[in-house]
Order: sequence, then C-alpha cells, then structure tokens
Amino acid sequence: MTQLSPEAITIIMFAGIMLGVLTGFPLAIPIGGVGVIVGFALFGISVFDLIYSRVFALITDYTLLAVPLFVFMGSMLEHSGIAEKMYSALYLWLGGFRGGLAIVTVLIGTVMAACVGIIAASITMLALIALPAMLKRGYDKSLASGAICAGGCLGILIPPSIMLVIYGPMAWISVGQLFMAAFIPGFVLSGLYCTYIAVRSLLQPSIAPAVPIEERRVPFLKKTAMLITSLLPPAILILSVLGVIFLGIAPPTEAAAVGAFIATILAIAYRRFSWPVLKETGLGTVKLTAMVLLIGSCSTAFVSVLLSAGGGDVVANLIMSTPGGKWGAFAIIMFICFILGMFIDWIGILFVMVPILAPVIPALGFDPLWFAMMICVNLQMSFMTPPFAYAIFFLRGTASSELGVTTADIIRGVIPFVILIMVGLGLCVAFPQLILWLPGLMIK
Repeated sequence: MTQLSPEAITIIMFAGIMLGVLTGFPLAIPIGGVGVIVGFALFGISVFDLIYSRVFALITDYTLLAVPLFVFMGSMLEHSGIAEKMYSALYLWLGGFRGGLAIVTVLIGTVMAACVGIIAASITMLALIALPAMLKRGYDKSLASGAICAGGCLGILIPPSIMLVIYGPMAWISVGQLFMAAFIPGFVLSGLYCTYIAVRSLLQPSIAPAVPIEERRVPFLKKTAMLITSLLPPAILILSVLGVIFLGIAPPTEAAAVGAFIATILAIAYRRFSWPVLKETGLGTVKLTAMVLLIGSCSTAFVSVLLSAGGGDVVANLIMSTPGGKWGAFAIIMFICFILGMFIDWIGILFVMVPILAPVIPALGFDPLWFAMMICVNLQMSFMTPPFAYAIFFLRGTASSELGVTTADIIRGVIPFVILIMVGLGLCVAFPQLILWLPGLMIK
C-alpha cells in the first residue's frame, strides 16, 4: 500500500477531479474513479467495504425518498398548463408597464419555484411561454433572456427544492428547517430581479416597451377572475406541501408524496393528464433521480477515502488558518464554491463540499442553518456562470431558432442577475434573520 502524507493525498484527489472534469468525462466518473483508485492504493481491498457501507447508507436514507417525489410533482405540474394560465392573467395586469412582461416572467418563475423545484422544467416553461411574447413586442434579447434564466433558477432555491433535500442529511440539518430558511432569501432575490428590471426599463424605455392597450383591453372583473383562478391551484399545492411541514404535521418525505398526488389531481382537473404524460413524467423522474444517486454515490466514495486518509483535517486546518478570522474563511469558502460552480455540477459540489465543511462551520462560530443557505444562494450563480451553466444551455436549447437568440445574448443578459445574487448574499450576511426568522417560528 502507498504511503503518502494527508496533504499530498488531498492535492492528488482534488487535482484528479479537476483533470477528469476538464477532459470532458461526466462528473460521476472522475469523482468515483479518483476515490476508488486512490482508496485502493492507500488501503487495499478493504477500501471497498468502506465505500460500500457509506454508499449503502446514502441510497437508503429515508429523507432522500423526497427527491423522486418532488421531481414527479414538478414534472406533472409542468404538464398541467398552470404556467400558461398565470402568464395570461399577469400579462393583462402588468403588461402596460415598461418591463412588465419581464417582471411577469420573474414572478411566474418565483411562483413555479414553490411548485416545481426543477430548473430545467422552469426555464423550459418560461422560454416557451414568455420569450416569444417579449421579443414579439420589442424587448431586448439580453434582458428577456436574463429574466428567464434568473426567474427559472429560483426553483432550485425556493422550496420544495431538491438541493435542500440533498443538503439536509449530509449536514445533519432538518430539511424542513432548510425549506423555511430558503423562503425569504428566495423572495429577496426575486425582488432584486424585479427592481432591476423596473429601473433599467425606466432608464432605457426602448429595451422593454409597454404592451399596447389594445391587447390589454379586458373587463376588470374578467381579468381579476383570471388572476384568482390561475393563482389558486399553485396556492393549494404550496400549502399542501410546505404548509404541513411548517405546521409540523408531516416531514418533507410524506409532504412530497402529498404534493405528487395533488399535482396529479391538478393535471386531471385541467384535462392535461394522459398515459403519454404519465409515462414521460415517470421516465423523467427515474432519470433525474438516478443521476442524483449516481453522482451522490461516486461523491460519497471520494469523500469517504479523503476523510479516512486525513484529507478532511487538511482542509479544515487550511480553512481555520485563513487570514481574517472566520469572515476570511467565509469569503474563501464562498469564492471556492463560486469557482467550482463554473466547472462542476451543483450536485457534485454539495456531495463533495458539505461533508467536509459540516464539522468546520460550527468551529468557525457560524450557525449551520445560516451557512447552509449561504452555500445554496451562492450556488444560484453556478447555473448562470459559463462554461458550466445549466440555465444558459436550457434556454439556448429551448428557444426557437426563428427568434434569433444567441448564446452571447443570453450571457450578456445573465451577468446583471449574477451580480444581484452577490448583492443578495451581502444582504443575508448583514441581516442573518432573513434566513433564521421563519425557521424559528416552525411548530416542532
């Protein structure tokens, strides 16, 4: 067996991941491969017992059962047509303002975030519904693209979020508390996005013109009824899932099952339920859940070997010795997560970073729940920062070629929203109760 110092092992393992990612392999292969190879070199055949026990504990964790249930709920809701109805209603109310359609896009992304929780579904829906409407009425391509990416990415932060379901068990934090902690930061980001759009549209009227009054001439009672009937189903779904968690009636896994059932009922009520829809939803759920568990299993193999070889202590000592005290360490961790988000899938970042950081955070003097939210808000940027930018690729792949939206247009559009996420991080640092207030009100 090879004899190496913990410092050398840590460098070799992290360098191996980066090399594997840069060569174009899917994330699970370099992470799992490095873990197995280095583990076998260090511990011999016994490493497989270590990896097996850790991976088995991960994939049989009861809390993670909420992942496929939330994915099924979001996918079924995507087929229900709720987003189209909300857009039609809000279009009549806000379309008359400069930038109104972009603000509507962010608001729908915010509402759907509390129902869907999958950015692929959210961005695809917004791209199909909102992008043609905005460009048809003379909106700037970059502003329209940025609003769709920013609004769609809220689905991975505002609960029910798969990111939070995965984070909780690894950091020994209640998923229900994470759900409640994420609400206000998510709404703060949504508010920042809408404010930016409104101010920029006021300063540059040509990039976001108001919708002509002829297209909005609908009786007040009719458009009020449209608004209420479009918002009522999402409200029912949100209360049926998050309400029971907040009130302490059910944990997230059981609440996710209720949400999946309610989403199916809504699809039936809107006459969008069919065998092809059920089949597509089921297959999508299996594929996404399998991807999460595959990356999680390979990351667990990597982290298990790293911690057993003393790499966790190396990382902890490095963070604890950072100049500037705990805030210097905080800045370094945030910067590392930001850079990793440019190259690595957020699932891999969580599965690798959280087990290493979880013991360090209390030692630094931070509230683990607050710090978890800071990591999750930070990772919002990973969806919009090239080269590994889910939101950009989803929008580029969904947008019709007839619209003429290029990747450069989308990148220019998302840059201001990435800066706004940094502003949101700053607000959460300055006012930690934005994160901690709502969890403190939960009924245990």
